[in-house]
Amino acid sequence: MNLEELLNIQRETKIKRQQKSKQIRCCTASGCLSCGADNIRNSLKSAIKEADLEEQVELRSVGCMGLCGQGPSIEIEPEKTLYHNVTPENACAIIATLNQTISAEELPPQGDLNHPFFTRQKLIVRENSGQIDPESIDDYISAGGYQQLHHILLEMNPNEVIQEVTKSGLRGRGGGGYPTGVKWATVAKMPGQQKYVICNADEGDPGAFMDRAILESDPHRVLEGMAIAAYAVGANHGYIYIRAEYPLAIKRLQKAIQQAKKYGLMGSQIFDSPFDFKIDIRVGAGAFVCGEETALIASVEGKRGNPRPRPPYPAQSGLWGHPTLINNVETYANIAPIIREGGDWYASIGTENSKGTKVFALTGKVKNIGLIEVPMGTTIRQIVEEIGGGVTDGRQVKAVQTGGPSGGCIPAHLFDTPVEYDSLQKLGTIMGSGGMIVMDDTTSMVEISRFYMEFCREESCGKCVPCRAGTVQLHDLLTKLAESKANHQDLAKLESLCQMVKATSLCGLGMTAPNPVLSTLHYFRDEYLNLIVSEKS
Repeated sequence: MNLEELLNIQRETKIKRQQKSKQIRCCTASGCLSCGADNIRNSLKSAIKEADLEEQVELRSVGCMGLCGQGPSIEIEPEKTLYHNVTPENACAIIATLNQTISAEELPPQGDLNHPFFTRQKLIVRENSGQIDPESIDDYISAGGYQQLHHILLEMNPNEVIQEVTKSGLRGRGGGGYPTGVKWATVAKMPGQQKYVICNADEGDPGAFMDRAILESDPHRVLEGMAIAAYAVGANHGYIYIRAEYPLAIKRLQKAIQQAKKYGLMGSQIFDSPFDFKIDIRVGAGAFVCGEETALIASVEGKRGNPRPRPPYPAQSGLWGHPTLINNVETYANIAPIIREGGDWYASIGTENSKGTKVFALTGKVKNIGLIEVPMGTTIRQIVEEIGGGVTDGRQVKAVQTGGPSGGCIPAHLFDTPVEYDSLQKLGTIMGSGGMIVMDDTTSMVEISRFYMEFCREESCGKCVPCRAGTVQLHDLLTKLAESKANHQDLAKLESLCQMVKATSLCGLGMTAPNPVLSTLHYFRDEYLNLIVSEKS
């Protein structure tokens, strides 16, 4: 494969598409498939054939369109008509509109592409989602795919690639927010001929589905980002560590890797350069702790997924003792656009210390549930009230929980806070990998804390005592409170134990497990006090 062949595929795919007067894009991400998108696609295909429209209409399976809570979704081009809550029955009515006028009652609900849910977003990571067929490498190439890999292999040296990523200000999107360029530079300067790159796709936060949707919608984007990273740091072998609960993402990744190999975009001497690179998939059993990089490495090696003390860091001694670069799905998905548009372009988006965009899974008691991508610095209020459309059932919004089990709850009076690494940390929470759960005034914050502590208790690997025993004791105290059996001494013990677990645990799971408790104690202390039994004098 060379650049001319890439451009030929791009041209031919576009020409084939232009020969059709209309395109119907049908979402086939997990959310829509669970609501019958396969049957809808088959109904559309049959209706197109029966109407003798096969020469005029292209039916394309695509990835996530974003508004997951109203799926299955279908979009028609060039009209830019979006339909939600499609069924096999009203899918046929959509085809009928292409030939004749029918009653509007027969059609599924029509979406508004001018709604803030769409107009407030800025798509970089998700620019191909809902547009291309995730199982077609030609579709990815038609959108400019693999051209940036060709560019860096033939026109840039590894250090120049790292400088561009550093200039962009990209920080790790897995939750830690460590500067990506610094991490890449650290791995690059390590001695030794064998190095690895790993994609952490072990997304385990309750309510989070960002990485899954990216992999289901645009797997080649992640593969290209990993290949660019491997060239920059001097690696020739990559691993994608993904949980077994993501079967569709695994299937599409496997297919994407096979296609890339067939096209010579993975393997030996890619683009006739000296660069060799291959990717293998490792399927995890679903342990939340394996999202921690040292536990992940142990699992890839075939060992039990327990974390180990650091240093040495994986950049120094990682997989099988070799320097290893670990980034998450969203981080790698940012790389090709950064190379294409330049680091300065990316750095112009966002805030001073938080550059670019961030993908969030917006869920909970909000009208517009789905996947969003917004510039860093967008306020929580803009996300919840404008993009999310506010809370459901006419209730009052109470809080937003960010960062999953490692994060905290932000009360409604602080919703004008910009979403960025530093501002969220000041509020006692973190951005995490991108889960954002909206809560209304019926939500008990004590119950929320107990839910997350139960999750951490069950997911603790048990290696260190503070996490293994501390999360159990914290959950017991929260249960005592929830059942109105606790006194003021129990509340004091809860706060003290939170600080101990946070300060002495071995890895990030234990260190951050108390965060939901501490943040709700800070902002919603009255709810805890109201549950304390009266003490006799």
